[in-house]
Amino acid sequence: MCGPRGLLVGDGRSRGGAGAPGSWCRRCERRHRCCGCRAQGASSPGREPAESGPVPRGLPLAAAPVCPAAPSAAGGGVLAAEWPRGPSTPGGHPGPGAAEPATPPLPGPQRATLGPGLRATSALPLPGGQCRDALGACLPGSLTTLPSSLGGLARLVHLDLSFNSLETLPDCVPQMRGLGALLLSRNRLSELPEALGALPALTFLAVTHNRLQTLPTALGTLSTLQHLDLSENLLDTLPPEIGGLSSLAELSLASNRLRSLPASLAGLRSLRLLILHSNLLASVPAGLGHLPLLTRLDLRDNQLRDVPPELRDAPFVRLQGNPLGKALPDSCSAPGTPVVPEMPRLFLTSDFDSFPVTPQGCSVTLACGVRLQFPAGATATSVIIRYRLWLPEPRLVPLGPHDSLLSGVLELQPHGASFQQEVGLWLLFVPPRVRRCREVVVRTLSDDSWSDLETHLEEEAPKRLWAHCQVPHFSWFLVVSRPVSNACLVPPEGTLLFSSGNPGIKVTFPPGATEEPCHVRMQVACLLQVVHVADRELQALLGEPAAAVSPLLCLSQSGPSGFLRPVTVQLPLPPGITGLSLDRSHLHLLYQAPPTATWDDITAEVALELTHLYARFQVMHFSWYWLWYTTKTCVGDLARKAWARLRLHHVNLIALQRRRDPEQVLLQCLPRHKVDATLRRLLERYHGPEPSDTVEMFEGEKFFAAFERGLDVDADRPDCVEGRVCFVFYSHLKNVKEVYVTTTLDRQAQAVRGQVSFYRGPVPEEVPEEAEAARQRRGADALWMATLPIKLPRLRGSEGPGLGRGAGLSLAPLNLGDAETGFLTQSNLLNVAGRLGPDWPAVALHLGLSYQELQRIRHKFRDDLDGQIRHMLFSWAERQAGQPGAVGRLMQALEQSDRRDVAQEVRAILELGRRKYQDGIRHTSLAPGDDASPGASASQPPEPAQAQTC
Repeated sequence: MCGPRGLLVGDGRSRGGAGAPGSWCRRCERRHRCCGCRAQGASSPGREPAESGPVPRGLPLAAAPVCPAAPSAAGGGVLAAEWPRGPSTPGGHPGPGAAEPATPPLPGPQRATLGPGLRATSALPLPGGQCRDALGACLPGSLTTLPSSLGGLARLVHLDLSFNSLETLPDCVPQMRGLGALLLSRNRLSELPEALGALPALTFLAVTHNRLQTLPTALGTLSTLQHLDLSENLLDTLPPEIGGLSSLAELSLASNRLRSLPASLAGLRSLRLLILHSNLLASVPAGLGHLPLLTRLDLRDNQLRDVPPELRDAPFVRLQGNPLGKALPDSCSAPGTPVVPEMPRLFLTSDFDSFPVTPQGCSVTLACGVRLQFPAGATATSVIIRYRLWLPEPRLVPLGPHDSLLSGVLELQPHGASFQQEVGLWLLFVPPRVRRCREVVVRTLSDDSWSDLETHLEEEAPKRLWAHCQVPHFSWFLVVSRPVSNACLVPPEGTLLFSSGNPGIKVTFPPGATEEPCHVRMQVACLLQVVHVADRELQALLGEPAAAVSPLLCLSQSGPSGFLRPVTVQLPLPPGITGLSLDRSHLHLLYQAPPTATWDDITAEVALELTHLYARFQVMHFSWYWLWYTTKTCVGDLARKAWARLRLHHVNLIALQRRRDPEQVLLQCLPRHKVDATLRRLLERYHGPEPSDTVEMFEGEKFFAAFERGLDVDADRPDCVEGRVCFVFYSHLKNVKEVYVTTTLDRQAQAVRGQVSFYRGPVPEEVPEEAEAARQRRGADALWMATLPIKLPRLRGSEGPGLGRGAGLSLAPLNLGDAETGFLTQSNLLNVAGRLGPDWPAVALHLGLSYQELQRIRHKFRDDLDGQIRHMLFSWAERQAGQPGAVGRLMQALEQSDRRDVAQEVRAILELGRRKYQDGIRHTSLAPGDDASPGASASQPPEPAQAQTC
């Protein structure tokens, strides 16, 4: 049974107690068979830990337990030995931007005393990672060693030292003879001591995300070890003694530097799971195919050109990402020439958020569409690199007035880390629709300011483009499309700068324009030919058919704010206008000084020199310039409106309901030219009203969708505030979201005719009522953009809400789980399905579906990957409804399929459901005038909830 905050109480024989199988620990991401970890306290490495049990007395907050273990009846979990902390935050971790703390001064053995409660404890969780810095990165704990007196904990079964700063294993650990589980993940260990073999009861060992280069030979003496995880290290060889682990059932060596395997691995007769992906293996022992209990052998992303026949067709072997059947490249070097070793390659799946880099260098391919190449010598020591791909939002995406975003935002850590050689970075991006006079660049944050890197484009396929650049440091990176720019260094002797987008635009710097050794940089961008305003729109704006404008010229400089001598600028005359026929009174030179949006007419302040095709004028400092030819007199206000129209995108808003499940609603904001093609693709599975009228939006503009007239969003989503779904419009990215809607109205009596309205801006505290929004529709500054109808059909017979979810299955309200452990609703399962992608067959097999069922699903939905995934998941869920342990089986299948990211989010959903359940019990029991007993209220099923979108 569970005590306060999820701690286990009892004699250790109950489910989840000491020695119970199936308990999950977030630090090692494996099942514990020797401790009392509970799934509700779990979280994946690198993420903010969930609330856990109370901090044992005397421990620094940095060592607060994350996965609470079962305390003994004698008061386990009470630590009488106290030691001071080094300089840190109140949580025991360095503050944001602070340097790594020094080793905290620990008391010597003569001063450390063990209280009676600590001597009897069976579990001691001391993980770090409880705090984050200002940028959201998880901070390691400050522990670098342990008091030697802790070696006297004879009853200690579980020790968690993950997420700390250990460089060597504390000497007291090998003295804990009864230790069954040892968690050392995410430290700085470069080796393990031979004394580790002195732990005769050890069954679980996790040393992931460290810097191990070799393993002790004594590791093979751990005859009771069942689970060994050494992934994300720097291992290049394995000792032959590893074949002595006679009880080993799970072995993970993913993301190391292994080039070969010892033949003794074929002697691990108890092995069920062997993970070897993302190494440098050129061969594997043939004996692995004869292991009697092996159910999974993961050899993906290695250098295998051939495998033994025993493994080639085995159903439990994964070989994707290997150069199978390809011949070795011919060697063109002369005899006697030293062979340069091939650069190591890493292929990371979505469940890894970090990787090691050694002085040897490596080539890394991330699952999020990013490639990195670290040349040999880029780092002097081994470095752990962490990455994350953020969804774009205005605070992370700095865009100029005429820029377009083409990718997500990549964050590489450690921030500011410099390399001895530049690192190659490749980012996938969406091809821009307009390429004339535009260029694609990688933008990065450096020294609190954003700058553009020199970028080269590589085309892998017609619609698969890479932006390649060299980066000297790590920070945030994104791909943008901007107007073509040119820059030069102006010497005191003067120079001439042309625009590569329009050679007719040039700037002449006379001698003496700058003082020696003053360096001036400037940028030229021609915009009008990039973002085109149709002639009829301009003529309608100005009210005259002969109006015309030139390209918009943007000039900027660094260094002094002005020049010592006038600089000559040449602009082409507006189209259709020549210097021989124009009326000079109709020609206007406009000037704008960003960040102001006003345009001033400076024609009378400069001397315009006209030729047949060009206009020349002189300036003393740079800004934005625009030539207009019009009979209007007040041109500044017209230019402001035209400049805003240059940056607007014409879009349509759509709201469609899935044909088989009308409660599932797709919301999307589409550029006008993409609407017809998108609707043709979607209308096979969706139906709904016609798209909205065309509205105009800026790049990066916020808007939100609000369900009205009895409808609400049936989920707790990070992008949903009080039932309003938030969006940010980026013209080249998919602005689409799928949600489930619900209603409080009686659908048994009649259909619910609701609507969804779209409004500009961030979500406000109050949204105007439908009638008020309708009155504001024609207002110039109205927030309302469009309203589209949503109809939930009347329920017939015994149907209930949610019928039809899951690709046409007749599911009653489906809640996998129970009130105490948390529910998974149909909406949760839909989100899970949306994350599986091509991994769904592996998940299905681990859920127990047969190959025949998979083939039937593939045939039935042969042109619809989403349909295949949903049908598989919901048909399985329908069979599991009401059965205990269904959610656990789903999470186990996700873990076994290398989708720990989705499994972690399922845990977060369950945790939120449990919290709501407990809150509901408290509120019911404390409500005034409530006659129901706490026990009766607790028996009522709570409202299912989601923690976040999977």
